[in-house]
Amino acid sequence: MSIDSEKFYQRVVRDWYCVDVTGAKLGGKVLGCSDEWFAAAENLICPGEPIRDKTRFTYAGAWYDGWETRRHNDKPYDWVIIRMGPIAARIAGCEVDTAFFDGNHAPAISVDAIYSDSDNVKEDDGKWQEVISRNDCGPSRKQFFIRDQLTSDKFTHIKLKMYPDGGIARLRLFGRVEPPLEPESSIDLASSLNGGVAIDRSDQHFGSADNLLLPGRGKDMSDGWETKRSRVKGHTDWVIVQLGKRSQKIDTIVVDTAHFRGNFPQFVRVEGSGPSGSLELVSLTKTGPDREHKFDIGKDCLIDTVKLTLIPDGGVKRLRVFGL
Repeated sequence: MSIDSEKFYQRVVRDWYCVDVTGAKLGGKVLGCSDEWFAAAENLICPGEPIRDKTRFTYAGAWYDGWETRRHNDKPYDWVIIRMGPIAARIAGCEVDTAFFDGNHAPAISVDAIYSDSDNVKEDDGKWQEVISRNDCGPSRKQFFIRDQLTSDKFTHIKLKMYPDGGIARLRLFGRVEPPLEPESSIDLASSLNGGVAIDRSDQHFGSADNLLLPGRGKDMSDGWETKRSRVKGHTDWVIVQLGKRSQKIDTIVVDTAHFRGNFPQFVRVEGSGPSGSLELVSLTKTGPDREHKFDIGKDCLIDTVKLTLIPDGGVKRLRVFGL
């Protein structure tokens, strides 16, 4: 049964510290599917919102921005197998978007998961476990399905099952990424691949705050965090990041304004918070366009969250917090 989107995100992001572990922007990859006659399964994990062009047709039929299979499936369900971007995660729930699929949407879905050291995963492997039970889906809408609690097991691959056939625009599968317990050298504690999560922010009008924690430096402004232009004196924007694990030491912080050339923030500040209270890690510092701003910290400190403040507003591509 679908729940309210606000309740869903409160639980999976702010309470359980989960991210979309199958999304292409975090490295998720479609490995195989039962059928994709009308629209490719890889569209399921695209980062953008689905679109519709009613004038566009392909050899197979009307073009859809999603995954759509043939009619009259003689099996119980169609399926697609996706490898997660992170090494492994515990599953919390999923968002299933049937945008623009009306009359051809998937009537119902469920999700199975498996742990595998390789991508040679078979659809009929007996080790698949159901992690999200069968739920009905409606036409052209977002539906949010959540577990009572995180799975106790970690998984690497998921199988979306669509009963019996039809179309789905996007799948967002949320899981808690387990960071290295005792890293031998400094790691990016804020990275989504190491369990970092953007749990709150002031604004994300032009770009989502969770983009800050993605791997790499991205391709353009679309995969960074960008806020509205402020019109009030003294305005600031901010994001709070839950680190993948409590730090013992912070070595370096990087604020990257890659691709933000006329809309970078004028100044930034970074603070940390942990069991001993708040700590200024990067004092108020002027920034520049399209560059990595590196700050040597070298402090032993117990930090659970970091807060990046933009003064007064603007766009930042990545935030890195290297430490142990």
